[in-house]
Amino acid sequence: MKRQSKKTKAIELMKKLDIYKPYIDGFKEQDKVCFFEMFGGYWVYQEPEIEKKMKEIEKEYNCVVYAITHEFTEFGELYDFLIVTDYPEEHDALLYDQGNRNYIAFAYVWNKDDEDCSELGSIGIKSFGGGIRRVA
Repeated sequence: MKRQSKKTKAIELMKKLDIYKPYIDGFKEQDKVCFFEMFGGYWVYQEPEIEKKMKEIEKEYNCVVYAITHEFTEFGELYDFLIVTDYPEEHDALLYDQGNRNYIAFAYVWNKDDEDCSELGSIGIKSFGGGIRRVA
């Protein structure tokens, strides 16, 4: 599947999450990805280590990262890379609306403190004020 097709799906998901329009436009027009901390958004290029990890994930899994959340947990510092996979048959399962601005999203979770605990899977996220954050 071509990158542009995955990017188109990513834009659809970002709109569904009601992400701040300038972040969607930055992704659409310049391939800029935003990462969020407690709903606040920042461009990933401002954090070279995160941007490098994002590119590694995109290359390894042939996917497109469209947003990243960041949080500290009792088991490590986590970055959740929300992705569009290379498989169109999976695309309807990448983001489930749970109501009340809560979603289940498919992501690669990078545990920066314990790399062995990093994996692909589903996470809970909440959308608010144009940003997103991970929820328990």
